[in-house]
Amino acid sequence: MINKKQERPSDSYRICLFTNQKKMAEENKIPADKKTRGQQKRHRRKLMYNKWIVKNIPFYFFISAIAIVYIANGHYADKTMRQINTTEKNLKEMEYEFKTVKQEVIFRSKESELAKAVEPLGLKPLVVPPLRIVDTLEEK
Repeated sequence: MINKKQERPSDSYRICLFTNQKKMAEENKIPADKKTRGQQKRHRRKLMYNKWIVKNIPFYFFISAIAIVYIANGHYADKTMRQINTTEKNLKEMEYEFKTVKQEVIFRSKESELAKAVEPLGLKPLVVPPLRIVDTLEEK
């Protein structure tokens, strides 16, 4: 006995051939102008799409210019922040230097320190108060 399952692959093969032949027959029955209409529509769509792209080129340039300005602004901001940080660092160093120099000047301007500094020159601090000189000619 022949099993029905064994016959089906040959049946399915016949059905596939039949449908392919049917499709080919339908394609042959389609008039030539309808084929060209579909191709014309596709061609028109491509042209319209290309025209749309060409029409919007100034907009693309505008968007790219904005993007370039945006990137440049970011780089400028980074550079400015680096400059600010270095300036703040230099300012702190100068403040410390100013404070140390000011402290040194205050220390050296004390009377005892001045006396020590001028002692090798032979100068000594006054023990007697200074004398006042008065011009007697001007009083008359």
